[in-house]
This record gives sequence, C-alpha cells and structure tokens, in this order.
Amino acid sequence: MYFIFDLETIPDIEFIRTVLNDQESDEELLLEKASEELARNKSGFLPPMYHRMVSWVGLWIENTGGPRQKVAWNGTDEKEGLLKIFETIGTFKDFGLIHHNGKGFDIPVLTYRAMKHGLQMPVRMSDYDIRYRYSRHNIDLVDEFSNYGASSWPKLKHLGQLIGIPFKQTGEGNQVYEMFKRNELDLIEHYCYEDVMATYIVWLYMQFTTGHIPESQFENLKERALGKLNEIQSS
Repeated sequence: MYFIFDLETIPDIEFIRTVLNDQESDEELLLEKASEELARNKSGFLPPMYHRMVSWVGLWIENTGGPRQKVAWNGTDEKEGLLKIFETIGTFKDFGLIHHNGKGFDIPVLTYRAMKHGLQMPVRMSDYDIRYRYSRHNIDLVDEFSNYGASSWPKLKHLGQLIGIPFKQTGEGNQVYEMFKRNELDLIEHYCYEDVMATYIVWLYMQFTTGHIPESQFENLKERALGKLNEIQSS
C-alpha cells in the first residue's frame, strides 16, 4: 500500500518574528527580511522550518497502482491536521510514500510541526525503509527523474507539459497565503488535491515507462486518473 500526499503551507509569521526578533514590521516587510536572511535559495522560498500547515490531501493506492481512498484536511488548527494525517498514515503497518519533493519539504515540515506541537509521528516514518535515501518505499519524483541529483530537478507543472497534461489549473503555490488570508481554505485543499492527482499521474507514467506495469493496466489507470483530474479542474 502506498500513500501519495501533498501539504499546503503558509509562513509561520509568529515564529519568524521570534527568529528575526522583529515584532514591529508589517507582514510584507517581515517576509522580505525572512527571504533575505533565512532562505537558502535564489527564489527566497523559506525552508521547511518556517512554514505551518493549512491543508493536506492523501490518496491511498494499491501496490498494483489502483486508487483506493482519498483523505484530506484543511483548517487553522494545525495540531488537529497533524493528528489526522498521523492517524491516517498509521492505518497500515508497512505503507510506502509517493510524493514530489516530499523528502525536501513535506516530510521535514511534518517533523518540525510535530515537534512544535509535542506530537509523535507514526513509527513507520523513522523506519529504514522510509529514511534510506534510495528506498523503494519512499518514492520522491524529483529524485527519480533527476537520478538523485545527477541532473536538474523537474517541476511538477513541467512534467505535465512534457506528457501533454495540464497541471496547476487551480492555482500556484505562491498564491496559497493569499487564499488563506481570504479564508479560502476549501480552495487551498482543492489545489492540493490537484497536485496529488498530478503526482499520481506522473508516477503512473514513470511506472509504465520503466516497465513496472503493463500497457493495458497503465491505460486503464491513466484514463481513470485523467477523468478525476478533469473533474477536479472543472469543479
């Protein structure tokens, strides 16, 4: 059993103020300072420690690739969301993970925020099968396509363009905070769900391309997934 998932986050303003020792600046200026002083990349995107979770979506799939169940959460009570995702992924003893840059962002966010709220993560998350960089039980698409950093990391949107499927039709990651300030939490979850379905479709293509599933099975699962993606994007 595999769990395909994605988190949506916003800057943890209170924590950033503490780190920068700045209780006076307005949010816009504060985030500019944080991008300059705390970010380790040219884009200014803050590292996982400085984010708080506002939504997540997960899709359980069978080892054969078939979808089983969608689960999700959105809200302002981050502790509630963490408890729900930990309960969800703890349902199965030997689950695997599939994600896009989850090792670099989503999993560290879960770890940091669990520490903040004094919560325990499922023991499986610290197993060798999950922690080992080349694990077949913790599949990060950016690692798979870049050969673990030997070449550049692909954006999910560009992978969709490569295979002729439009991803990111309901928003972009840099719009999530604005959605949150407008109290559009359902829209954030909707955007998150599109990313999860996009990740699933790219994973299916990778499984077929590398010879791990037969063409008939791939075509069947792909058509079902594309139907769901179209439903998400049009609703």
